[in-house]
Amino acid sequence: MDLASSSTNPNFSSPIMGGQITTTTATTNSTGSATATTTTSPSSTPSRYENQKRRDWNTFCQYLRNHRPPLSLPVCSGAHVLEFLRYLDQFGKTKVHNQTCPFFGLPNPPAPCPCPLRQAWGSLDALIGRLRAAYEEHGGRPEGNPFGARAVRIYLREVRDFQAKARGVSYEKKRKRPKPKPTSTAPPPAPPHDSSAG
Repeated sequence: MDLASSSTNPNFSSPIMGGQITTTTATTNSTGSATATTTTSPSSTPSRYENQKRRDWNTFCQYLRNHRPPLSLPVCSGAHVLEFLRYLDQFGKTKVHNQTCPFFGLPNPPAPCPCPLRQAWGSLDALIGRLRAAYEEHGGRPEGNPFGARAVRIYLREVRDFQAKARGVSYEKKRKRPKPKPTSTAPPPAPPHDSSAG
């Protein structure tokens, strides 16, 4: 989920993004003198998840700076995270029907309605997971992580339950199918040889 356009979401230096790794090794040549060899290897390309996590983190930090009054990360609490999630709803693309809407509870409404667009629960849940990880990667203590606050967990559960009713969508977790047991292609063992038969 891209939270903001590049024009409103400038890049900031981040320890998540890797640079180049430079290593210097010393070797001894045949004359006995030491020579240094420097090799530079580019770090591996960040995954899509890492890139998205960095963008989400930058967007949240921008939100804190634009807050009135501006907030610093150390004073950020679960309440501020909830404000941020509600702020994001204006950029949502998921139709969530009001209880008074005739299409409330219908997964495929037959006509348009004036109900608002919101952030889908699944997007918010994934976003909080990425921000929770980014917070700790930026030096935050796990026990003080505002993205793991009880109020945030309750809010996400309420959003999930309401959207499930309003959109007629089930958010039940899919159960993992048990892995099939490998079938052996080896022939069955031969019966033991009875040496007394003769």
